[in-house]
Amino acid sequence: MRLLHTMLRVRDLDRSLHFYCDLLGMQLLRRRDYPGGAFTLAFVGYGDESATAVLELTHNWPTQEGFSGDYELGTAFGHLAIGTHDIRGVCDRLRAQGVRITREPGPMQHGTTVIAFVEDPDGYKIELIEERGRP
Repeated sequence: MRLLHTMLRVRDLDRSLHFYCDLLGMQLLRRRDYPGGAFTLAFVGYGDESATAVLELTHNWPTQEGFSGDYELGTAFGHLAIGTHDIRGVCDRLRAQGVRITREPGPMQHGTTVIAFVEDPDGYKIELIEERGRP
């Protein structure tokens, strides 16, 4: 068995695709509208789904039945984690693009690993972890 994907519901799919693809460097792997169910799925990631876990962005369309397209973030979800070789440079680039940095780069409490946290357009937390010595 292996992890295939993590699903996040997003309010504005284009804004989320810009964040994950243009700002974090993921690729849009596939996207499909489901008019009968009033939703769109977009899969993004750093590699092919056959070899790596990816992120499923689900956009539920507002409907006449009363769904406004809004929802609350749950309290069980923590964060996504992404490795980088230049955490400070990534944070500087994201900040310049208007991304909210909720924890500046620095060593984690009780450790030496350098981490930072940013928020995606829907408020989901993304942990950036500096990877040293890995290709």
